Amino acid sequence: EDGRVQMQQLVDAIKEAESNAVVGTLPKDKHDGKVAELFIRVFADSGLTQVDASGGFADLLSCKDQTEILNVKKAAMLASKVMQQFVVTKIEGILDDGKKIKHSKLSEMTEQVITDPSKLGIKLKAENVDIAYPPIFQSGGKYDLRVSVASDDNVLHDGVIVVSIGTRYSSYCSNIGRTYIINPTKKQEEEYAALLAAQEALISGLVDGAVIANVVDKAIKVLKSKGQEHLVEKLTKNLGFGMGLEFRESANVLASKNEGVVRTGMVFNVSLGVQGLELPGAKDAKGATYAIQVADTIIVGDKGKAAEVATSQCPRSWDKVSYTLKDDEDDGADGEGGSDIKLEELTNGALPSRKTLRSDDPTFKSAEQIRKEKQDALLKAKNEETLRRLTAQQQDGSGEASTSGRKISEVVAYRSVMDMPPSRDLTIQVDSKNESVILPVYGIMVPFHITTIKNVTSNQDHDHAFIRVTFNFGNAYEPCSRFPNAIFLKELSFRSADLKHANKTVQDIKVLRSNVQQRDKERAERAGLVAQEKLVPGKRIFKLPDLWIRPNFGGKGRKVPGNLEAHANGFKYLNPKGETINVMYRNIKHAFFQPAENEMVTILHFHLIHPIMLGNKKTKDVQFYAEVMDVVQTLDGGRRNMYDPDEIEEEQRERERRNKVNAEFQQFVKRVQEVWEKDFAELHLEFDIPFRELGFYGTPHRSTVFIMPTVNCLVELTEMPFTVVSIADIEIVNLERVGFNLKNFDMAIVFKDFSRDVMRIDAIPSKQLETAKDWLTSVKIKYYESKLNLAWKPILKNIMEDPEGFIEQGGWEFLNLDKSDSEGEGEGEEEASEDYAPDEEESGDESEDDEDSDDESVVDSDEDDDDDEDED
Repeated sequence: EDGRVQMQQLVDAIKEAESNAVVGTLPKDKHDGKVAELFIRVFADSGLTQVDASGGFADLLSCKDQTEILNVKKAAMLASKVMQQFVVTKIEGILDDGKKIKHSKLSEMTEQVITDPSKLGIKLKAENVDIAYPPIFQSGGKYDLRVSVASDDNVLHDGVIVVSIGTRYSSYCSNIGRTYIINPTKKQEEEYAALLAAQEALISGLVDGAVIANVVDKAIKVLKSKGQEHLVEKLTKNLGFGMGLEFRESANVLASKNEGVVRTGMVFNVSLGVQGLELPGAKDAKGATYAIQVADTIIVGDKGKAAEVATSQCPRSWDKVSYTLKDDEDDGADGEGGSDIKLEELTNGALPSRKTLRSDDPTFKSAEQIRKEKQDALLKAKNEETLRRLTAQQQDGSGEASTSGRKISEVVAYRSVMDMPPSRDLTIQVDSKNESVILPVYGIMVPFHITTIKNVTSNQDHDHAFIRVTFNFGNAYEPCSRFPNAIFLKELSFRSADLKHANKTVQDIKVLRSNVQQRDKERAERAGLVAQEKLVPGKRIFKLPDLWIRPNFGGKGRKVPGNLEAHANGFKYLNPKGETINVMYRNIKHAFFQPAENEMVTILHFHLIHPIMLGNKKTKDVQFYAEVMDVVQTLDGGRRNMYDPDEIEEEQRERERRNKVNAEFQQFVKRVQEVWEKDFAELHLEFDIPFRELGFYGTPHRSTVFIMPTVNCLVELTEMPFTVVSIADIEIVNLERVGFNLKNFDMAIVFKDFSRDVMRIDAIPSKQLETAKDWLTSVKIKYYESKLNLAWKPILKNIMEDPEGFIEQGGWEFLNLDKSDSEGEGEGEEEASEDYAPDEEESGDESEDDEDSDDESVVDSDEDDDDDEDED
């Protein structure tokens, strides 16, 4: 059946509902297919009156609710930050280095940043982000201010540069456009000022109840009042349009013929652009013609409130978009008394020119200066925080946690003699049930618990064997300190004529001792565990198949992959061997998703609040991963394909598999994130993705690995043991062994909990030093530099014993070696200035004496140090 009967029933129902029924349609939407064509014919033959309802729907959708406005603001924030932090920086670098980069290449690079916001540290989900149109870069005399144009392959010209960026967040659009002018003239400055004043007038007029045509006329009058009538003739057809799910809402075009009314919740792209402008006396033909465009995303406020500029994070004032660069001939003109040339700022520092020194600009601040100012601001707050925390710990009386293992002095082998197993012969017996060894001593069988035995050995002498049993003994042995007046047995030796029995006895004792130690270790680990809530099966279970787990379950047998399931309140991992582990959402401190790029695995990693037992071991880190390619390959095990000798197809298959696995993990992460945001919003859980651009190589444990920062942590998740350092737990960082002639330096991380050992990341390449400093400053961590490695245990011990004295002496500033060196030099200079000036003969003699005295002082100081050590 083709559906004709149902369509006719629908037509009849419409006619019965109203005698002169009018049906609204969307004639601009064209639909293909037999059903659509049949539907159009049935309605055309029905005799019903049809009207175009697209205008009504557009008017209905033009006012956005709060959720929609939030999506628009996120899209606008992304567009602003990409323009300010990436595009501007990229243009600065090109002009500074004199590079030649095509418009199309810049467009491609900008699009990659938009679709992956984490590259700029923007906390937006990549799957919700998209471009509204490919970024547009135009310069060199060829300009077209329509958003439908594409960036050409011409090289970026250092004249007038027009950039337009359109972004989407959850399908809602935003737009921003900026014009950057290099070496501007007075005429260009006046034109830009007039265009900017007209845009501000247009924005101020977009209030609830205003007529669009009147607002547009007001903006044009501002242009004329500024004496720029020629700009009116070269304006684009309209001054913007409404935006939403559609990038351009045709019903809300900002044109002088549109009598529509502005209402609260509307979103507009206010874009004023003029093209075809001419510059007499341009230095080259490409700079003779130019265009100017300023575009922003505007959100209409409530009645009586001004409109909000959602893209205001990217400045558009003249001093932020204009540059004046010095050329060689300009330097000569200045020397002859020419006019001063000013270098305008675009960002925090002035734009550097390849033909001028940065020191020419008095407002310029190097990255090191900016970093130092931020670090100085952190010092006072850090010292106050340290004092407050340590004082609170002293008042609470918090100390080291007591161990949960059983005490040796409280262990009992047998409650009474009657509980001992009967023995006919005076031979060594091993009672595994009661964890005891029964030894004959002076004709009496004496029981010893296995925990009292330190070691047991067997030596053969001809036809006899000697068994030597050594017991725990010494001040470190807990029963010795508890019973200082008791006499302890240190060693027993036995002689046996049965060699096999002697060897078996020694082996049984060693096995029993090993098993008991293992059980005690597991018992101590389990004693510190926190009871977890029970897993609640979810109505919808999200599953990720064929995953491996680290650490593994242990035990014997071949390891097999399993499935990871996301339930209502936690994850469940189950493999075909029946081994299972639950990770509850409320026990997760940090969650990480690391897609495979330079590694062979895609990773989901969970750093827990309380440890859990995985197999027989306690762990705070649980990782699930999938291999995107074979970790081990046989180099000569197979023949090459005669049709693919270079293995290009094989590499392509590996890329496809990597992309497929990454996409599956990404979809799983997205679904779990939605559950967290809906049902566990108070936990503020979010999957962190490491920033590879900020990563560096180092050695936190045994091998050199690639360590990467995330939003909340510093992590290394590829090799075991894992490294997960929470930024919130870091007190300070000391960069050690920093010197110009050293290839590597070390990073010492001091935690807020001074009872924790200082973590060291050794052998970091010195070329990564600036990257590390920038990252530490960006996350507001105070850092210091030193030329030597420090002994941190006594330092932290002294701080905990006297926190007030530590702060009075400057707090963490004792690590600031530069400051102490400069103070020492200043004192030396003051003392030297008070001395008299000797004549030449005296100075010559005294200089030799000084050299001798210096040598003697060095020797004396070494001897003094040795004496001090001996006294200690």
